[in-house]
Amino acid sequence: MASIKRGLPRLAVAAVLAALLGAPAHAQTSGKTIKFIPQADLRVLDPIWTTAYITRNYGYMVYDTLFALDEHLHPQPEMVGSYKVSDDKLTYTFTLRDHLKFTDGMPVRSADCIASLARWMKRDALGQAMAQAVGEMKPVDDRTFSIVLKKPFPLLLDAIGKLSSNVPFIMPERVAKTDANTQITDPTGSGPFKFLKDEWVPGSKAVFVKNPDYVPRSEPPSWAAGGKVVKVDRVEWDYIPDPATAAAALNAGEVDWWEQLPPDLVPMLRRNQDVVVADTDPLGSVGVARFNSLLPPFNNVKMRQALLYIVNQTDIMTSVAGDPENWKACYSVYTCGTPMASDAGAAPLMGKPDPAKAKALIKEAGYNGERIVLLTATDQPSINAQANVVADEMRQIGLNVDLQAMDWGTLINRRASKAPIDKGGWNMFFTWFGGADMLNPSLNFPLNTVGEKGWFGWASDDKIVALREQWMQASDAAAQKQIATAIQEEAFSSVPFIPTGQFIMPTAFRKSLKGVVPAPVVFLWNVEKD
Repeated sequence: MASIKRGLPRLAVAAVLAALLGAPAHAQTSGKTIKFIPQADLRVLDPIWTTAYITRNYGYMVYDTLFALDEHLHPQPEMVGSYKVSDDKLTYTFTLRDHLKFTDGMPVRSADCIASLARWMKRDALGQAMAQAVGEMKPVDDRTFSIVLKKPFPLLLDAIGKLSSNVPFIMPERVAKTDANTQITDPTGSGPFKFLKDEWVPGSKAVFVKNPDYVPRSEPPSWAAGGKVVKVDRVEWDYIPDPATAAAALNAGEVDWWEQLPPDLVPMLRRNQDVVVADTDPLGSVGVARFNSLLPPFNNVKMRQALLYIVNQTDIMTSVAGDPENWKACYSVYTCGTPMASDAGAAPLMGKPDPAKAKALIKEAGYNGERIVLLTATDQPSINAQANVVADEMRQIGLNVDLQAMDWGTLINRRASKAPIDKGGWNMFFTWFGGADMLNPSLNFPLNTVGEKGWFGWASDDKIVALREQWMQASDAAAQKQIATAIQEEAFSSVPFIPTGQFIMPTAFRKSLKGVVPAPVVFLWNVEKD
């Protein structure tokens, strides 16, 4: 997949590629401790309940998946050893690999896989679409199960091999039977690491150790696919919210890896000959302004449309990523530079800001100075920058903005509230998605406009729902493109969210680390420490 911007420097990606695949994936080997600064504080241990990337990353440490996406965007068998599809494409039969165990020592069974998929399908946008096609999921024996469809679902393997939030991780049946709207707290996993819950200190530290019972595949790693060989004994996530403190710790060798660094610190870290600064994500990231469509004033479409005329991607991205080499305007609801992207319907966002048009729409909506609560996370620079720029733009057209600051861990719990404003509710928040989450209508969960069953903000647009279903059944790329364009045009009419631009977020690690896997998600397997 091409870079997010033609000619965009890859920030020493050659060094990463040179370190890639330091050893073939055959068996677990012993190693040392990696001290890692994660992008946010780990507060939630349920990667199905939340779409937060910090919890997704935790999920990849402690769980495995039936299929996984490789660097060619193809789903590959992971926990599955073999599978077959009936001639009518209605029955998929999967047999698990030998010797798969959970971290409590119990074998992974068909019943665990079925329960895990069933819970995931209740929360994930693509999973919900898959659920409409599934007639039944049933075990054949302890290691083999089948998914029988009521109608063809061409994206089935793509769905169960989904790269990013929500990832269909495999959990024990007893855990996976937890109601999908209730957070799980049991960290019993199926993956390459074990989570030491007794050492977890929210706001400070999360600790993982190598799972000695995990059996990796023999293939080399490729994004989330292939062999997940753990080459260290222990990984410590040390949460350091202050960027200057984090940079000093990496420079001094007190930590080994800083997952995401703000652009203003890149020059300083690149001067350290013992540090590699790299952009390991070939798809980049997409900023998003998300409305709460349940509460006034953004339950009125004219209020949402009004902001299209004042949101300025150049101002936002300059604040988020600095140098224009690190960002570009992206007037699409899909990741720019990928097949589904276009600027169809985006004229209000693309043009010069038009405060007069915005004010006219606000007047038509009947807005009368009510308080508008915007949530921001001060420990997420890319989020906080978006929030402050847009809050200022909103105030300039007379909106009564209450910008409420908190850490990301608090925000991801707060945004789940549907309460009114006077009881802790909210009107708008800002986030970003890895480009892998915004590639097309099936993956883009802000476009899952099914109301209160959808993603935080709970947008409702039946036309988009119907078009998404058509996209998933489309027989060729040309038909998919046509439908994706129609979805985008409708999205810029009903405005479930506003894209705020596309940018890169560099990572940095000490040169003592080898084997970093370039991918849209930071993976800790295959990494060894000298």
